[in-house]
Amino acid sequence: MSASSRRSGGLLEGLYKVFMRRTSVYATFVIVGALVGERAVDYGVRKLWEKNNVGKRYEDISVLGQRTSE
Repeated sequence: MSASSRRSGGLLEGLYKVFMRRTSVYATFVIVGALVGERAVDYGVRKLWEKNNVGKRYEDISVLGQRTSE
């Protein structure tokens, strides 16, 4: 058997051995991955929204909420 035929599924086999062999490790990997992915998407969308709305946000308007004294 040649070295290339033994290593044909090297990456996938390695991932299986590390993450998917036990159900508890796989479930933890999926849950943590979902949480990290959600935080990354939330951060990216928030930064994109803030960049596109500079000057239009409530925080950017300095006179909002101030009353003139009579």
